[in-house]
Amino acid sequence: MECKIKTDIGTIYISEDVMLKVVGYAALECYGIVAMSSRRAKDGLVEWLGRENLSKGVQIRSVGDMLDVDLFIIVEYGISIAEVCKTIVETVRYKLESMTGVKVRKVNISVEGIRV
Repeated sequence: MECKIKTDIGTIYISEDVMLKVVGYAALECYGIVAMSSRRAKDGLVEWLGRENLSKGVQIRSVGDMLDVDLFIIVEYGISIAEVCKTIVETVRYKLESMTGVKVRKVNISVEGIRV
């Protein structure tokens, strides 16, 4: 899925990989998040991903002219998960909308683990 933005002077195409990386970097800069994770559908194992594979913990779906974002994260032990998720939702929405111009409908977060 690639994003298309029409302007007065032409059309801008943004690849899905770029949007996934924008979301991944925005999430990782939030306090309390330790890593992105990727859930394997077959066996339910959670795989921890470093910064080089952070787009694997992100899924984007197009709904009309808006996006739904799904994040799979690992949080730090002892920190309010609700506050971390609230911060991530606000940061991801702001960064994605300001950098790409695409509106975000929903940001869904799945906490896959806690690291001490």
